[in-house]
Amino acid sequence: MAIHTAKVHDVLNGARTYGTTVLVDRLWPRGVKKDDLKPELWLKGVAPTPDLRKWFGHEPAKFEEFRKRYIAELDASEEKDLTLLLDASSRTPVTLLYGAADRDHNHAIVLAEWLEK
Repeated sequence: MAIHTAKVHDVLNGARTYGTTVLVDRLWPRGVKKDDLKPELWLKGVAPTPDLRKWFGHEPAKFEEFRKRYIAELDASEEKDLTLLLDASSRTPVTLLYGAADRDHNHAIVLAEWLEK
């Protein structure tokens, strides 16, 4: 299983993706036209819940606690989008696309680690 992550804006500027491209944000990335980004899948249901996302606020100091809480959400999830992602990632390489500014502290990193386990 090969899971990659890529910032949406990097992909729009020519960064390489691998296999199936999956947007894993609940909201469409700011400033990106839908005609410019055409992920093969947009799986909103794999993103952190709105409450968790707002609590985290992309504050690096909260990242480890965010990681724990998000993994707990994923472990307890019965979301059909998560089933679709697990299926896709078992068959082909997957690139998880995210819109967060911080490349080191975002949910796509946690999701990729969770999928690899």
